[in-house]
Amino acid sequence: MSFMFKPLAYDDIQAVNHISLPEAIQNDVTEQMEEMAGRLAQAMELREKEGKSLLALDGYVSAPFEPLVSAVKAELEKRGRQVKLVDMRDLYKTQEEIEGLTAESLPLNYEDDPVLLFGRLYRGSIDDFVDNANVSRILDDQAMGYTILYGLGSLCAALRPYAQVAGYVDVTPKVAAIRAREHKVVNIGDRESRPFNLLMRRNYYVDYEVTVKLRKELLQNNLLDFYLLGNWDDRYMMMAGGTMDRILTELAKYPFRAKPVYLEGIWGGELIRKVRGIPKEIAGNIAWIFDFIPMEVSIVVDVAGKAVDFPFSTFVQKKGREIMGQHCLEEFDGYFPVRFNYDDTWHSNGNMSVQVHPDEDFVIENYDEFGRQDEAYYVIATGHGAKTYCGFSGDGREFLEMAKASETSHEMVDYQKYINWVDSVPGRQIMLPAGTVHASGRNQLILELGSLTIGSYTYKVYDYNRKDKDGNTRPIHTKNAEKVLHFERDSQWVKENIAIEPILIEEGEGYKEYVVGRTELMYYETHRIELDTHAAYHGQNHGQFTVITVVDGEQVKVYSKSRPEFCYTANFLDIVTIPADIDDYVIEAQSYQPAVVHKVILREGYSRYKNPDYKNRKKD
Repeated sequence: MSFMFKPLAYDDIQAVNHISLPEAIQNDVTEQMEEMAGRLAQAMELREKEGKSLLALDGYVSAPFEPLVSAVKAELEKRGRQVKLVDMRDLYKTQEEIEGLTAESLPLNYEDDPVLLFGRLYRGSIDDFVDNANVSRILDDQAMGYTILYGLGSLCAALRPYAQVAGYVDVTPKVAAIRAREHKVVNIGDRESRPFNLLMRRNYYVDYEVTVKLRKELLQNNLLDFYLLGNWDDRYMMMAGGTMDRILTELAKYPFRAKPVYLEGIWGGELIRKVRGIPKEIAGNIAWIFDFIPMEVSIVVDVAGKAVDFPFSTFVQKKGREIMGQHCLEEFDGYFPVRFNYDDTWHSNGNMSVQVHPDEDFVIENYDEFGRQDEAYYVIATGHGAKTYCGFSGDGREFLEMAKASETSHEMVDYQKYINWVDSVPGRQIMLPAGTVHASGRNQLILELGSLTIGSYTYKVYDYNRKDKDGNTRPIHTKNAEKVLHFERDSQWVKENIAIEPILIEEGEGYKEYVVGRTELMYYETHRIELDTHAAYHGQNHGQFTVITVVDGEQVKVYSKSRPEFCYTANFLDIVTIPADIDDYVIEAQSYQPAVVHKVILREGYSRYKNPDYKNRKKD
């Protein structure tokens, strides 16, 4: 599921993974519509039974179906076949029935959630939205010959028995979000598009949830004859299901980099734009850089010169064990457990909001999500006066009451009197377990890490009375914040627990490794590796993944020690994942400069839960 509202329509063409593939696999990937239509039509003919053949085309939210359906229909008619088209919208229950099924997931709680951002994950499946009477009336027609069934849910459990040929049109989260913003998306069963915020809320808690769940079932059970990417409105990229599997199998043997997504923000900085050469006309500012948020990004593979852009979540659903390791796969229900993004307030006009995130008790009970939401800030670059705010330095409850009053009076609050801050120094790591009040200050670039929680459960306590780009006061969530804040976490607690001094743990020829972030309250920890020019660091994964970021220097090469052809060359600020299947890896400084690498691993003996009662919690 994706909680990304307004990504920029910009593709980072540098984020490409180059892997070795057999020629036959490379040749199977096509962008020619006529070839796609021909292959799909031929597959239907080969699997015809008693004069009948049904092609089911399913897909992810916002997938375009009509151009492909029209092309296949035309090809079949050219071959002398009569073709019937069935739109999934004709098989759904009514909009009112579906709204009844999903009402619990979309509560109208304006007091705690003034703009209706939050909800509860829908725990059913897309089968729940299919009307069996409509299926019997439309698909059980004995006179049907060649049929193309298309739309979300075409390959759900109830409909798969009808299909002779199965195809899936996948879409990257960024493209899906842009289409929603452009009013090209209608929620499952709806007759017309909802207002944008409500459409995206329904998408996150219901539509994304059921489509991701179905895609996982199709991928893991090898049920797809054809896999297509529908990241364009009028064209596709298609390959056999086995080809998709082979590409992702090979990719999982390499260190890899995801393709980032860039988002505007009212405080947005300028550092990432300059480092990565992003044109000024792309956006007024860039505040967030979703470099590796697993449910938001994609991963590009060069296949014979074609940029095959898979949703990263598809990669994880298909090759989760190889990427994460078996224990991690089971512990986190198949979700990649850490997210990475940059917060850019360099030369900006203000801090990020004073905020707090909930722990697993609150998240699970209120949203039926998967776990707690922790964060961590690693300072990469700073300008004059940069600060990072964390913990309380004054009476936190008094501050909260003043923040509440400010929501209606719009009077400024002297937040620095109440919120503890530390000087932002490059290389400083601050861990932010759930319940800790915090904010990234202006004039810095932060590598932000987050935990498993898929959604965006950020409760803004104080936002300096700022307005968004549309002139509306940004929503504040003091009621929920009050329920999860740990007021006892003061400056002394911060110093002793979450803003520790680096601990040297290993030193070798030309390198040093430090622990820079570790707390019993969080399931991952962070290290810093300092490399002299051309020095090499040797590491082991021990059955789990490692994620590294080049936080200083020009370039490093990451490769498998036993199979050095499996490699990736990372530049400054690139974030690279070393899959669990690469047990022995090497990080080698390139060019003429020393390098500093930030490293993230899962803490020994970790669990995604702090509350043991949730360990064996079963989802319906």
